[in-house]
Amino acid sequence: MIIVLKPGATEEQINHIVEKLKGFGLQIHMSKGEERTIIGAIGDERVLANQPLEIFPGVEKVMPILQPFKLVSREFKKEDTIIEFENGVKIGGKKIHVMAGPCAIESKELLIQIAEDVKAAGASFIRGGAFKPRTSPYTFQGLGEEGLKYLSDAKNKTGLLVITEVMDPRDIELILPYTDIIQIGTRNMQNFRLLTEVGGYDKPVLLKRGLAATIKEFLMSAEYIMAKGNTKVMLCERGIRTFETYTRNTLDLSAIPVIKKLSHLPVIVDPSHAVGKWDLVAPMAKAAVAAGADGLIIEVHPNPEEAFSDGEQSLKPKAFKELMKELKVIAKAVGREL
Repeated sequence: MIIVLKPGATEEQINHIVEKLKGFGLQIHMSKGEERTIIGAIGDERVLANQPLEIFPGVEKVMPILQPFKLVSREFKKEDTIIEFENGVKIGGKKIHVMAGPCAIESKELLIQIAEDVKAAGASFIRGGAFKPRTSPYTFQGLGEEGLKYLSDAKNKTGLLVITEVMDPRDIELILPYTDIIQIGTRNMQNFRLLTEVGGYDKPVLLKRGLAATIKEFLMSAEYIMAKGNTKVMLCERGIRTFETYTRNTLDLSAIPVIKKLSHLPVIVDPSHAVGKWDLVAPMAKAAVAAGADGLIIEVHPNPEEAFSDGEQSLKPKAFKELMKELKVIAKAVGREL
């Protein structure tokens, strides 16, 4: 349920409403705009069936949230969520930001080299996996904390922000000091214990869509994070499984405008995992920007044939640089910046 307060509602009036709602066992989430404050009451709304909230001082109107996802819903928050980072980077605004780097961190020297290359091309984030959820238990699983330290070195060297994946709730405390965004991978989209744990931290989260998840299921997973208090959530479309086998997955471009219609959260697109072939990454990245994506996450490696993971879908730095130039033109055409 959403309680919209009148312009100029006093703190005393707001606190009175909040305490009343808490007394009914509801979770309270507030969104303060320039003109109005909105209170979201999450829980069993049947307890309010006989409570005339409209007569409370300061209340303008009361509206039910019709979607099963509440805090994620555009009904709860009309304006787009913008996530701001320590260096002034903002995801969700007019400017589109690109996260780029290797699938897996392999060595300090190589990671710093890639970070320097992608920064020169215009990327805002260095990506790299220190913990790798691989299909086979016999393939490279990542460098662990050693890899996280390499990410920190790359950040210190280039000034790029960091995004890396967490797979296990027990690793969250380890990863937090090293990263600016916690990535939750596609295989963990419905790992509700992990989602709940991450929701307890004030750290931006990039949640990837599950292999065969509907948009409703995707948004419900984001709700798990936000319900614990973390509102800094980004949603990543990275392709879903269909009957098509030529590409690794099928990039659901329609998910971008659909999610933006249903939710206020920023949408990031991963064309690398969507197609699984390096020569298809650029056209899908361009299409994603044209469709309204707020950012891209792209795999880059100077020697894809020697990459420990996903070399076949990694762009070489030169190709990435050319793509970034082309993306600027498309971004401008749709009223955005890159």
